[in-house]
Order: sequence, then structure tokens, then C-alpha cells
Amino acid sequence: MRNYCYIDGQNLHLGTAGTDPAWHIDLYKFRIYLREKYKVDKAFYYLGYVQEGNKIEQLYENIQNAGFILVFRQHNAAMIGKKKGNVDSDIIFSIMKRLQKDQDFDKILLVSGDGDYKMLIDFLIEEDKLEKILFPNKKFRSSLYKEIGAPYFSYLDDKDVQRKIALKKHK
Repeated sequence: MRNYCYIDGQNLHLGTAGTDPAWHIDLYKFRIYLREKYKVDKAFYYLGYVQEGNKIEQLYENIQNAGFILVFRQHNAAMIGKKKGNVDSDIIFSIMKRLQKDQDFDKILLVSGDGDYKMLIDFLIEEDKLEKILFPNKKFRSSLYKEIGAPYFSYLDDKDVQRKIALKKHK
């Protein structure tokens, strides 16, 4: 089995570090988890692009070093810092393009709780191309996903999953 994973980076960050209690994902552990649990061959991590700052450059480097393929949503200079990454359409287009070109993969895994992906998820289920949608947390998953069956989703904030992928706190 050879699956591809698409990660909405902003949604993942807000759904973990932006929660109460906040927690952070260890990117290396997360990449291993995706490979071992879901047979993910390629994992695409989508983010809005910001040009400046050592901290943000370190984040980009950490994502790539953990084995993710970093994909940027570029904004014009006037928009930088004023809006989130807004990668939804880029992810949807990339998945549909791969499906249309019959790329060499079996199924898609999506990491996001954003309801903008609902039509895509329905289509992937219909085509038997959805492995799973991983919601960063239970509280902020879109209500649009209420109707999809349990075999099609999982939560990253599930205690067993979180234990496997969380960044350990250093004292």
C-alpha cells in the first residue's frame, strides 16, 4: 500500500498548539506514525509562505528534516501577515490533479478539521480513495463531518495517538 498524506499546516497548528490545553506535535514522530500506521509514502505539508524571520525559517527546516514535502501558498506582499495560509484550494487541486492523472498511489489521508474539504472527502469516499481524515482535535472539527462514518476519521488528540506523536516537555 502506498498512500499520500496532505496536511493543512495552519489547521494542524491551531488544532493542537492553539487548544486548551495546548500541545505540540513532534514532527519526526508524526511522520513515523503516518508511515507505520497509514502506509504514507509521501506527506505534503502545506503552509502560507512568510519570507522573514529566523524562527519561521527554522520551522520550515524542521518540517523538511522530519520527512515532509513542504508546499507553500504564496501571497503578494500586501497580504503577508494579514491572513492565514489559506491552502484549502491548493490541497484540493493537488489531490484532484493526482486522481485525474492516475498517479501511483492507493489512497489519500488528509489532516485538517476544516469543513472546506467536505466535498473532497465525500468524493474520495465515493471513489474508494480516502484512507482517513485526521482531525487535529475533537472540539474544532467542522460540523459538516457529522455524517461521515467512524472508519473514515480519527482524532490526533486521542490520548493513545497524542502519546505517540506529542513533543515531550523538557523540564
